[in-house]
Amino acid sequence: MAGNHSGIVFPFRAGMPLRFAAPLPKAADVVVIGGGIIGVMTAWYLAERGEKVVLCEKGRVGAEQSVRNWGWVRQQGRDPAELPIMIEALAIWKEFEAAGLDLGFRQTGVLYAANSAEDMAKYEAWMVHARAHGLDTRLLSQAEIDSYLPNAAGWAGGILTPSDGRAEPWIAVPRLTGALVAKGVIVAEDCAVRALDVAGRAVVGVVTEKGRIAASRVVVAGGSWSSLFLGRHGIRLPQLSVRATVAATAPMASFFEGAMAEAEFAVRRRLDGGYTLAPGNFHEFFIGPDAFRNLWPFRAQIRADISGTHFLPAAPRGYPDGWLTPHRWSEDGVSPFERMRILDPAPNLAEVERLRDRFARAFPAAGRPAIAAKWAGMIDTLPDVVPVIDHVAALPGLTVATGMAGHGFGIGPGVGRVVADLVTGRAPGHDLHRFRFQRFSDGSRIELGPTL
Repeated sequence: MAGNHSGIVFPFRAGMPLRFAAPLPKAADVVVIGGGIIGVMTAWYLAERGEKVVLCEKGRVGAEQSVRNWGWVRQQGRDPAELPIMIEALAIWKEFEAAGLDLGFRQTGVLYAANSAEDMAKYEAWMVHARAHGLDTRLLSQAEIDSYLPNAAGWAGGILTPSDGRAEPWIAVPRLTGALVAKGVIVAEDCAVRALDVAGRAVVGVVTEKGRIAASRVVVAGGSWSSLFLGRHGIRLPQLSVRATVAATAPMASFFEGAMAEAEFAVRRRLDGGYTLAPGNFHEFFIGPDAFRNLWPFRAQIRADISGTHFLPAAPRGYPDGWLTPHRWSEDGVSPFERMRILDPAPNLAEVERLRDRFARAFPAAGRPAIAAKWAGMIDTLPDVVPVIDHVAALPGLTVATGMAGHGFGIGPGVGRVVADLVTGRAPGHDLHRFRFQRFSDGSRIELGPTL
């Protein structure tokens, strides 16, 4: 990730050169749909288990949310059901680094600053999970947080997990994919999967734009596109996406080497000497047909807090929930996934300027930062803000891993290992009941994950 004061060019745009273009085989043991970190790490562990794997990516590996996120590798604030998988994922990040696979991973800590006594109460309530898992998380008093950050914002205190870390998304996902190919996995970019190949009510392969691949097991890890793809086969998943704006500052003097967040913004130190800067609680939701279809399952999330969500009348043409995006298409025709190779939303430029102002108010000694790059991503979420990691009972051979709600980057290696074991019939080693596919249709009460 090279950059200078004149600006960093965000590297994942439509038309970027192909890097992974292996020819497709006629058959495989498993086909993974989606080249984000979840799909890549699932393929990684499937290959380690001796499976012949093909990973199909409609555009470019990692080009959507897996490289547009904040780059945090955090245990802190996780849903209790996610936490054991995240602890495993952190161990895997450390293993990669120890093995010489440089992904920009550093254990520099994650700190949440409290803007109010209510924030501190939420942090204190989450400490029960940290203690249960033996984490090094601790609450910080106002005096203690002053020792970590130049506390011009007057934070009331905070919560810190020193063992948490950060990594460089732009580096990590492509580099992991390169190592994946070295393991013998076939990775094909510009290779949209148009449909599942189904016979006798079971998966027997996939139909891609480049031909059919026979396979008795398929993993859908399509991020914001998962619901649209599954819906073509009559499988309903209540998934929506919001736009999140991010900016990269030019290199600047360090005031904190880790990642921190408060109510209005979040920052993370990067290897190039700048900071990644993002809104703390600001998302933009494009109203589309799925917004109405999924209103009922999302009611708990809407009631809980939508103050940080801004509503826009319609998604740009071709988006997964665009008004004119088809929900049915022929296996022999061009699919929506080919029409939009990379989901590349424009950032909210006014929000970037507000971010600069908030940063300067909190850190007046640093001043209003120069912005070297800005971008946005579409964060896919489910009604309870935790993912689906499960087989689809209605279609044997199909496994789904989606809905990471913007926090899939850090947990990705752990989820990939779990999904690989699900696919191969092994015990996943964690309780996955919270992540079951049927929870949105079996009458279960929606239980929101923590909003730390």
